[in-house]
Amino acid sequence: MDATNKAETVNTYKRNEKDTGSPEVQVALLTHRIKELTDHLSSFAKDHSARRGLIMMVNKRRKLLTYLQQQDDARYKELIAKLGLRR
Repeated sequence: MDATNKAETVNTYKRNEKDTGSPEVQVALLTHRIKELTDHLSSFAKDHSARRGLIMMVNKRRKLLTYLQQQDDARYKELIAKLGLRR
């Protein structure tokens, strides 16, 4: 992920002007990186270190989504609808 894509993603999902670390932004960035790694692993099936990183990212995203759902269910539902996550 290059800097322009990251900035674009942060601008799309931020809650206010100075927001860079809210759960929404973190989940969106993780989702983008997960999609990239999934594409990589379809080409390089034996890259086990990338697979391990993918599993860790998926688990971190799941934890952030659980936290967001417990804090504010409306924000959670809006985020998964925007990202197209099935949960």
